[in-house]
Amino acid sequence: MENSTIDFGKVGIIPNLNKEDSVDIACKLIEWLEKKDVRVYLNEITANAVKRPDLAFRTADIYRNVDFVIVLGGDGTLLSVARQVAWYNTPILGVNLGHLGFLTELETDNIYAGLEKIQKGEYVVEKRMMLEANVIKDNMISETFCALNDVVITKGSFSRIIHLKTYVDNHYVETYLADGLIVSSPTGSTAYSLSAGGPILSPEVNGMVITPISPHSLHSRSIVISSREQVKVEIVGDQNDVMLTIDGQHGYKLKVGDIIHIRQAEAAANLIKQKDRNFYEILRTKLNERLQEVKR
Repeated sequence: MENSTIDFGKVGIIPNLNKEDSVDIACKLIEWLEKKDVRVYLNEITANAVKRPDLAFRTADIYRNVDFVIVLGGDGTLLSVARQVAWYNTPILGVNLGHLGFLTELETDNIYAGLEKIQKGEYVVEKRMMLEANVIKDNMISETFCALNDVVITKGSFSRIIHLKTYVDNHYVETYLADGLIVSSPTGSTAYSLSAGGPILSPEVNGMVITPISPHSLHSRSIVISSREQVKVEIVGDQNDVMLTIDGQHGYKLKVGDIIHIRQAEAAANLIKQKDRNFYEILRTKLNERLQEVKR
């Protein structure tokens, strides 16, 4: 966690245009920012949607030039933007237009109060660890992915259990017979890994969680490892219907013999957080909301 000084002269707005009221919220936000002499950057699709073609920029230019990015959407929207913006080191402020919103910082009813706090310096920037996944095919790196939440290897729709030979720093751990395997960051420990029975890690912890999905062995449990270590997973057995999923959003087909290396990425996500909120308060509130939602 860092106390950083963020300028307030140039701000990017990235809305999820599939969310209800996102265009209306973006329009009002643009008006509020421009009244404060803030230069607003939009991508071309958003600029057309809000009828402000004069604010259109290439996505790379937005991330390269703005002081921070406001993401209007849910956690999924923020995850997508975080993977794009990580290499530019640009801070992200998430505004929740979705349901639970573990990652987003503001709700629609406190956007402007939250922005005023940022103007006053009443915020911190949390540097969140990200994951890098390299897919090795025929002894060569075939694809490289970056994830904020998790890297997941799962069986396909028609597969039986899959066999995942797993190592940490080349030390053999276990060959999991399971529906899949999750390697999550501390941020992702409250997502799919938690649903699969994994532990919750504080964002202050530099580590990763290895969690099997529905393992066919009672002794197979989650393992917490250091961020300095590397996970290696080899697809073994006879099941070629296997998928690699990045943050639950990007899929890549795997086959027997493929090897996946997962480690801490050089890039990190910089999330803007209010000083008067903390991880444990958010955790308590969001888990209670999730419980209430399940009961309904």
